[in-house]
Amino acid sequence: MPRQFLALHVSIYLAIVGCGGNSKSGPDNVGEVVPASIQAQRRSAQDSGEAPDNDKIRPSSNQVFDPGTELPISGVVRAILQDKRGNLWLGTEDGLCCYDGKSLADCDIKDEFGKGVTIKAIVEDKEDNIWIGHSGGITKYDGKTFRSFGEKDGLISRDVWSIAADANGTIWIGTLQGVSRFDGEEFTLFEIPEAEPDLSRGVTSAKIVHCILVDRHGKIWFGTNGGAYIYDGNALSNISENDGLCNNAVHRILEDNSGNIWIGTTHQGICRFDGQVFTNFTEDGTVDGKEIWCIHQDNAGNIWFSGKRFGVYCFDGNTFTKLDEEDGLVSPGIMCILEDQERRLWFGGAGGLFRYDGHSFFNVTQNGPWR
Repeated sequence: MPRQFLALHVSIYLAIVGCGGNSKSGPDNVGEVVPASIQAQRRSAQDSGEAPDNDKIRPSSNQVFDPGTELPISGVVRAILQDKRGNLWLGTEDGLCCYDGKSLADCDIKDEFGKGVTIKAIVEDKEDNIWIGHSGGITKYDGKTFRSFGEKDGLISRDVWSIAADANGTIWIGTLQGVSRFDGEEFTLFEIPEAEPDLSRGVTSAKIVHCILVDRHGKIWFGTNGGAYIYDGNALSNISENDGLCNNAVHRILEDNSGNIWIGTTHQGICRFDGQVFTNFTEDGTVDGKEIWCIHQDNAGNIWFSGKRFGVYCFDGNTFTKLDEEDGLVSPGIMCILEDQERRLWFGGAGGLFRYDGHSFFNVTQNGPWR
């Protein structure tokens, strides 16, 4: 019997629109009758079936979804978030998707020129709003409607690379041209010193902010090409190679359950900072891979990290275990990692979306397997 197929394709043109619908467990109103200006698609997802290896697949800006084939969710998945309601949000090279536990909805955000965008960051704030950072600015989803913001609204740059939400409700946005903060009413520029552009990267600048972290003390960490900057609410400080940081090109920052700061860099791998001393796990040969793209801590306290062409590492506090193609992970680079509320581990990157069951990796297509 052919799979049932219904797709919802929401086109957002930097305006306030609703993602219509009747889904009970997904975003509100997904599946209802939508305005005529909103084109509809919806992908039905199944919980069974084997998925093919897709490491060669490249993203398409005009992807056509065929219910009769095991198509990838996207050639590249760059961001994953599970919200408080349990919905799984996927940011891809082709746009935004949401899996509500039953089906996969596609919300295709357009920039001010009507072109598709690349999703680079997704966060949830204290009021349960979803914030999406992309190549056309930022978009807010309040559970009913999407609203997008760009340079015309005061954002310092439309090319957004990172987002964080602090305890006060302020949204911090890292862009190609520095940092903006949004208080719900207006954007203000937050100055961070310039650094030498990393000319080895396809996209770079003296002001790019690759990542933002809000730590347990409320301090804001910014990953730049000039090391990590820390804002304590009053003053801005910096840690760099001069202080023992493994490399100034900081791509990802994580605070673990013990308060240690893990820093993944573009050129010299990963290190851990306990507030006083750096431990460089790449320099001493403990782990392979010098280009780190993502770091995540699971519920058991394990640290997972990955990057360009070295698989995935899991650190249990004593031992680093490497997982790669022999374990079913067919991808030249993982860009995001998430453990969901059911303790399932998700990995997104080149080749699409993968899930790890504790023994091996499975490539998750539009039709699953989701469990």
